[in-house]
Amino acid sequence: MKWPASFFSCGTNCSSWPAMGGKLPGPASGTAPANAYTTESNPIVVIGEQYIAPYPVDLKIQHTVFTVAENNFDITDVNDNPIFKVKNKLFSFPDRRVLLDAAGNPLVSLKQKILSVHRRWRVFRGESDKSSDFLFSVRKSSLVHLKMRTKTTTTTTLDVFLASNTSESLPDFKITEGWRDSSCTIFAGHAIIAQMTWV
Repeated sequence: MKWPASFFSCGTNCSSWPAMGGKLPGPASGTAPANAYTTESNPIVVIGEQYIAPYPVDLKIQHTVFTVAENNFDITDVNDNPIFKVKNKLFSFPDRRVLLDAAGNPLVSLKQKILSVHRRWRVFRGESDKSSDFLFSVRKSSLVHLKMRTKTTTTTTLDVFLASNTSESLPDFKITEGWRDSSCTIFAGHAIIAQMTWV
């Protein structure tokens, strides 16, 4: 999977993830280490090859449980066929979410790193927290100027580092959230590989 919708818990009725699992281009200058990318015929697999699609895929994310203790989501295709589920246990310490496949099998766990100044999240295979199962991390791009303001938009930028990118000198992917967090776009270099929009 190039970039799964599972990296986010957006809210009710989110849709449009074109290029989910689309092939990544070669590295753009000044964006990521060369070994973080592969050719179009050899895509980066983050979670599993079964989640790679050679064409755009639209997904919907909808609340299924929203209580004091839980905040869960279902992720479906445009025909409401189940694809993923996200379980979010509120008030857990550290904060933790689990992405499940349609059958309820855990695919990855998202865990907030304690005492991280960048509000870093670490993602592990299954429900593990072992270093051998570490897949990638996501953090805000800097401690200051987290929101870039223009006359028409406000943007938050997140950096994504694959487990193999130990130096973290440059991110493997970038995520930008749009005006009032109503949308987000995921980049590999300068190429858009996924988008999300509130509907």
